[in-house]
Amino acid sequence: MKPMGAATLNLSNQFLIAMPGMLDDGFAGSVVYLCEHSERGALGLVINKPIDINLKNLFDKVELNLEREELAVQPVFYGGPVQTERGFVLHEPREADAAKYNSTLSVPGGLDMTTSKDVLEDLASGTGPKRVLVTLGYSGWSAGQLEDELGRNGWLTVDADPAIIFDTPIEQRYERALSLLGIDPRMLSQEAGHA
Repeated sequence: MKPMGAATLNLSNQFLIAMPGMLDDGFAGSVVYLCEHSERGALGLVINKPIDINLKNLFDKVELNLEREELAVQPVFYGGPVQTERGFVLHEPREADAAKYNSTLSVPGGLDMTTSKDVLEDLASGTGPKRVLVTLGYSGWSAGQLEDELGRNGWLTVDADPAIIFDTPIEQRYERALSLLGIDPRMLSQEAGHA
């Protein structure tokens, strides 16, 4: 039972940055954008692990013609180990007058994450969001699991910066996320320390 007045930790719209000693190979060296975090658990997308498929290939598989050349060459990312056959589109919120997509999670103060095909149809026709990151799969934590990993020094957290997701070269995203905390990756130890 939570003590009266205790605040619930909410890391939505933050980056989780894997510490160098991360034992889970799927998350080693990763930066995760947290889309949702509550007492029920957490959901996020890895933003710096491209897989060997680009958006044109993905759109071809769902029988859509992607004509935006700048998007066609973008890689699809490994979003995490859960539902790896399902697509997740991280994008800037739609204009106030635009209708929401069918299955969109709006991160308070942050980005939107959509799982319905209508966002892909808009992207294909050129009317969709200008800046997107598409993943297969997501990262999920059950109630208390992420808090436990944070307590064991598995992750660092910092407010997310969309420029790292959309404007930073993939190979620089980990270092840039760390720089938001004023940390040089060479300063981090492989071992978790305890006082």
